[in-house]
Amino acid sequence: MILKIKVNGKLRKVDAHPMARLLDVLREDLALTGTKEGCGEGECGACSVMLDGALVNSCLVPAIQADGATVKTIEGLASDGRLHRLQEEFMKCGGAQCGICTPGMIMASASLLAKKKRPNEAEIREGLAGNLCRCTGYAKIFESVRSAR
Repeated sequence: MILKIKVNGKLRKVDAHPMARLLDVLREDLALTGTKEGCGEGECGACSVMLDGALVNSCLVPAIQADGATVKTIEGLASDGRLHRLQEEFMKCGGAQCGICTPGMIMASASLLAKKKRPNEAEIREGLAGNLCRCTGYAKIFESVRSAR
C-alpha cells in the first residue's frame, strides 16, 4: 500500500505493508535511522517520535495509522543546519551515553517542553517516565532538560 506521510516537514510516499511498524518504515524505507529500537514492546521509549504532535512509541504504531499524518523524528528537530537546543544540551551536559535511548529521551523532552516551558524537577521526571536508560543514573539527562528550558 502506498502511504503518504509528512515526515520532518516533507511529504513522503512509501510502499509499505499497512501493518508494518512505523519504526520500520522510518528506519528501513525512509532511511531515518536516528529513531532506535530498544525493546520492540513499547516499554523503553527509544523509538519515540511525534505523530500529529503526540509522543508515541513507533514500535507500536502500525504504518497505516501514519497515512496522512505528520511525523517528526529526531532528525526533524534540527533546523537550518543547527541542532535543537535539547540536542545541544544533551551533548553539553553529558545526557547522551551509548546513544540507544538518546533520540527517544530528546523527543520526550521536546514533547514536555512544548507543553510546559519551564517544567520543575517532578514534571521532568514524569515527562520522561516512559523512557528508560541503562547507561546513566538519569541525573545528566534531567540536567540536560533543565538547561534547555
